[in-house]
Amino acid sequence: MNKAVLALILIVGAGAGAAGVLVATGQLTLPDLASGNSGTPAETPTTAAPAAPSSDDDAAYIAFDQGQYLTALSLAERKAALGDPQAHTLVARIYEGGLGVGKDDITAARWYSRAAELGDIPAMLALGNMLAEGRGIGKDRAAAATLYEKAAATGDPLANYNLGLLFLKGDGKPENPFRAAKHIQYAAEKNIAQAQFDLAALYQKGVGVEANALEAAGWMSKAAKQGLVPAQYEYAVMLMRGLGLKEDESRTIPYLQSAAEKGIPGAQNRLAWIHQEGAGGMKKSPAEAAKWRYIAKAGGIADEKLDMLVDTLPETEKKAAQKAAQEWRDKQLTLR
Repeated sequence: MNKAVLALILIVGAGAGAAGVLVATGQLTLPDLASGNSGTPAETPTTAAPAAPSSDDDAAYIAFDQGQYLTALSLAERKAALGDPQAHTLVARIYEGGLGVGKDDITAARWYSRAAELGDIPAMLALGNMLAEGRGIGKDRAAAATLYEKAAATGDPLANYNLGLLFLKGDGKPENPFRAAKHIQYAAEKNIAQAQFDLAALYQKGVGVEANALEAAGWMSKAAKQGLVPAQYEYAVMLMRGLGLKEDESRTIPYLQSAAEKGIPGAQNRLAWIHQEGAGGMKKSPAEAAKWRYIAKAGGIADEKLDMLVDTLPETEKKAAQKAAQEWRDKQLTLR
């Protein structure tokens, strides 16, 4: 069976490790582990598309790729009975995602466990995540760390990232910011956006590495360019403070707008000020400022000064802004 066809991207979570040292947003939360089936946009990586099949042995993956999950399950179970590790992983993936069958994390964990025993790297990552969460199997961060370490030893960037987060938090591994930084940097150099974001945060505060504003800006820029929304907001703030790379200055407003549209309240409030002041080449628009202020306020951002400015608007303009804000929120609900 083609060993590259199910490169599951399974990570502990965007910014989970370095969130404690971020200086600007304060908005970051630990998301669900990426499973490749969440439909999450660029904030988290998605499952790599199955590689082109090369033989009849790939029939299960062809069926999976076409959404014929029960056929894929039947074919994969047949291959698994012959000891194929990737087939075990595919069966687990189907049960974990509830694809054509009832979602069953216990069964998924059992299949991942056997695949990991047979040496499948994606299975090690998947089982490590389930152990880390206690999902479908007893929570055991130390066991998760062991699996990440085995996968990391093969050069897998996501396993290195996960392992780095555990060293950073002292959870499943002894707290060691220096080892954490090495593993996270390895993943960052392999173009893992979350790792680039976390590495920038480590350089901002000098955790596990010497504080270096230029390195912080460089890695945050890389993560932002990959579309990682928290990185886009962080980097927009850095650029506004003169801490970003000069060649990226033109990206400030687009990054801020992207983060605001993706639901980061801090970005929404800053965007309101941009419209209020007509800064960054934007046309001054108190009405648009009011809309974004109402959105940010609903997201929990306090700003008495901006509230006072919005209150000076005519009642008709305030009502129009409130309506626009509500329409924006309604639209976000339909996109989820």
